[in-house]
Amino acid sequence: MERYADDAFVLSTVDYGESDRLVTLLTREHGKLTAFAAGARKSKRRFAGALEPFMRLRVQLVETRGSTVRIDSADIVAGFYAAREDLSLIARALYAVELCRELTREHEPHPELFELVEGYLHRLDAKEAGPTSLLAFELAALAQAGLMPRFDSCALCGGLPGERPRFDQGHGGAVCEPCGGRARDSVPVPVALLAGLRSLQEGQRTPLPADLRARARGLLNVFIAHHVGRKLKSVDFMAQVGLD
Repeated sequence: MERYADDAFVLSTVDYGESDRLVTLLTREHGKLTAFAAGARKSKRRFAGALEPFMRLRVQLVETRGSTVRIDSADIVAGFYAAREDLSLIARALYAVELCRELTREHEPHPELFELVEGYLHRLDAKEAGPTSLLAFELAALAQAGLMPRFDSCALCGGLPGERPRFDQGHGGAVCEPCGGRARDSVPVPVALLAGLRSLQEGQRTPLPADLRARARGLLNVFIAHHVGRKLKSVDFMAQVGLD
């Protein structure tokens, strides 16, 4: 059995048996891992609250049979406790880690995505991440996963989207009006929305107006659900909290 240490974020947890827990981690060097934490629910001392979603840890891991590893120990590096006191920040943080879980495969390192999550959670914890920053995070995460939607040109013909653009998740983004007939699931979108999303892709951080932000939120929800095969659970939680 090989033992190693790595930096990790807790993406999600599932109770297993009477006292154990399965923990999905995003590690810096080994990518997404499913880790078995023996006695995690029974012993309050061993993991001491470390195995909670969006905790930043230093973990000691042991390879076992198959694709599962065992967590020997976990030390909290950053708990983001200020964010955990605000329901809206909790909702955004849970969405961020669920998105990372669905965009990644087991044992495929994504160090840039790890850094992206770390930066976003620190900004949430410092109350420096406004609503538009979540859209910027999503677009950056999609880019890391090779699923960047196109907003600057038609995804079908490569031409300019025009004055009456549409958006089609199945074809990867914006489509011009003539090509819209070939994209059965396309929906009309404002030119200003495509421009705003494109600026976020390019690294600009100009806040979007509330109406465009809500439309952008809906477009990305549909796009992500199409590519990962389901709607993310935390989308509903954000809606319950009242986030666009």
